[in-house]
Amino acid sequence: MLDLFFDLAPMSLFQSLILGLVALGIMIPFRLLDFADLSAEGTYPLGGAITGLCLTYGFLPETSVLLAILGGGVGGLITAQIHLKLKIHPLLSGIILATLLYSVNLRLMGQPNIALFAYDTLYSAFENDIVKESLLTSGIDILILILLYGFLKTQKGLRLRAVGLNLKVAEIQGISITLYVLLGLFLANGCHALSGSLMVQTQGYSDINMGLGIVIYGLAALMLGETLLRRQTLKTQLMAPFLGSIVFSQLQGVVMAMGLEPSDFKFFTGTVLLSVLASQRWLFRNTHSL
Repeated sequence: MLDLFFDLAPMSLFQSLILGLVALGIMIPFRLLDFADLSAEGTYPLGGAITGLCLTYGFLPETSVLLAILGGGVGGLITAQIHLKLKIHPLLSGIILATLLYSVNLRLMGQPNIALFAYDTLYSAFENDIVKESLLTSGIDILILILLYGFLKTQKGLRLRAVGLNLKVAEIQGISITLYVLLGLFLANGCHALSGSLMVQTQGYSDINMGLGIVIYGLAALMLGETLLRRQTLKTQLMAPFLGSIVFSQLQGVVMAMGLEPSDFKFFTGTVLLSVLASQRWLFRNTHSL
């Protein structure tokens, strides 16, 4: 069993570095804006669909990634507008966007999946060297974290965080709620699309169903990371999604090594999420009873 786990660990780590961007994208609206956004189910595969389409048309991998991020960000803007203009609940707005994007993604791809093995990707030069691929992905993650941390320390970043802390006080201070909800969801869904773009480039294909269950994975990773990093600062908020993703992926490796079928992973993910939520509630109750 241990041999199988150690064989799986490098690939699990590599994928967790990519999927950590999904957890980060979920954290931005949930924690910084107090906006329960579920758009990842649509914008994650949108990033993959745009990347697959661009690569088949001869675009550079870097250009494909940038276009995927832009496409995901636009998806986030649509979710925000559904909520702001039509006064629809954030949860339902994200679900509607994800439903709409299923057809958009299928239209972009022209078929349920696109094989990318014959095209150059960001990882082509590494010839399946998992260490080098992980280092490149880590570099991308670190760059995103540095840029996001730097932005959140600026005046605009502080205003975005103020919207999530207290909406009414932010309005009284003259902060544009519409602007910062749009900005927050653009950033969040850009992260989802970036994750989808990197995933299709490493697995060698884009699939219309690649987003199924991705929100639950991201939530489980985020909650797990926040439970492990109990001290809540801006730095730990940004680190928690990636730490949770790494730990959660290694837990998946453990249960796979124990003989769990891949088809049972959704059940495992739901169980982990329920366990983390229950433990957070228990910790909160005991902390406030002291």
